Amino acid sequence: MELLPLTFASGWASGINAYATVFVLGLVARFTSLGGDQVPAGFMRTDVLIIMGILAVLELVADKIPYLDSVWDSISTFIRPVAGAVIGALIGGANGDLLTIALASVGGVTALLSHLSKTGLRLAINTSPEPASNVGASIAGDVGVVSVASLAVMYPTAAAIVAGVLLLLGIVLTVMVWARIRRGWRALKRWRAERAVGAGA
Repeated sequence: MELLPLTFASGWASGINAYATVFVLGLVARFTSLGGDQVPAGFMRTDVLIIMGILAVLELVADKIPYLDSVWDSISTFIRPVAGAVIGALIGGANGDLLTIALASVGGVTALLSHLSKTGLRLAINTSPEPASNVGASIAGDVGVVSVASLAVMYPTAAAIVAGVLLLLGIVLTVMVWARIRRGWRALKRWRAERAVGAGA
């Protein structure tokens, strides 16, 4: 049964960039002979691919701008876990049965954990005076999403293993740099306050 590893890997990728995850899953399944019976058919529709592609590009750009990336992450706290759960439910057939509920739970929880670790690490990175570190971290996330989502369609079990390692690594790193994350959060609040003052001037 490959639905569970597919859901887990997709959940991890959704926690990083939900739009790109749907886009890559649909693109790979549509234009290859792989994953057509596991990836939800709606993901392969042209209109869905166009919309997800546009939103994914917007997120790719926002994710590379210091502090704006953290604002985007804050908003995405309400989007990415839900997207992971919805993807899991659709992979399970969205029939309301136990399988659907189980896969939705796996996708949602995995997406939440990867989102929280990403958000925390990016807050920590924003305390660095070197902007290249922010762009580098963003590009690494982009590569991770595309790689894991593509692999999930072709080799779900291998993708789940990679996603599991990345998720564990992200959680460990988040714990290790917790002090810098707190500094990053304070810096983000100052950045927001400065923008609010500038807008009101």
